Amino acid sequence: MTHDASTQPATRYARMFAALAARGEAAFVPFVVLGDPDPATSLALVDALVAGGADALELGIPFSDPVADGPVIQQASRRALAAGVTPADCLALVARIRARHPDLPIGLLVYANLVVHDDDPARFYAAAARAGADSVLAADVPSVEAAPCAAAARAAGIAPVLIVPPAADRATVRRVAALGAGYTYLLARAGVTGTETAMRPPAEALVALLREEGAPPPLLGFGISTPAHVSAAVAAGAAGAISGSAVVALVERHLGDPAAMQHALADFVRVMKAATRRGADVDETVSAVTVGAVGPR
Repeated sequence: MTHDASTQPATRYARMFAALAARGEAAFVPFVVLGDPDPATSLALVDALVAGGADALELGIPFSDPVADGPVIQQASRRALAAGVTPADCLALVARIRARHPDLPIGLLVYANLVVHDDDPARFYAAAARAGADSVLAADVPSVEAAPCAAAARAAGIAPVLIVPPAADRATVRRVAALGAGYTYLLARAGVTGTETAMRPPAEALVALLREEGAPPPLLGFGISTPAHVSAAVAAGAAGAISGSAVVALVERHLGDPAAMQHALADFVRVMKAATRRGADVDETVSAVTVGAVGPR
């Protein structure tokens, strides 16, 4: 099976992966919760992530029961909800981010309730597309149940991103290859984001299986918090890495000091991005920023 990027609603991702390959790099994608700690600060910190060298963005819409997320990201959702942030506010933020960064791939991470609460997923995907999002990952929708949402997403011009667990079999990978677009979210481990369990590099055999079945390029997530984690993901054949809890922990650490928050986020992305480059000296990279204090939480 082949995966023709030209037929997907994910041309920004296709262009990103092609440009990175030409430079001998993989992707680094930071995650934050939209509206955390408030909409104005949220917009400024996204700008800081881009200034630090983010290749794409993964943005969460705050939700009251984020079952795939650990305590760090759960608390970020609580802060945003306490600030009165709604899904409509989040899409308005996406539109402003898109206007500022017209070529950057923007993915949304949501929960199924936000997609289907109007009894018609098409409405959510159409709104996401109007805002300028490229992809949507519904974190609690397994691939065996993803076909209706994937079809609605594609109809709206949104790439449906699917999750592949570390123990996925060929049937699962084949479904993801058939339904997914943009990129594949490859889990570094089972469980939720931000637990004390450290990430594990993906099995090279699973990465090879994804490639063989024509799945979208895999980005490794869950527990990515140091340049060494990024380097290990790339060495195993992943197209890049996504870091969420480590980024959100920096937001929490600098609450009340937006300038320090932006500086910390830009520095973190710069260091993590450096680890995606062929021949990067990860040891020197680690010493450039205190990412070890963040940990794979």
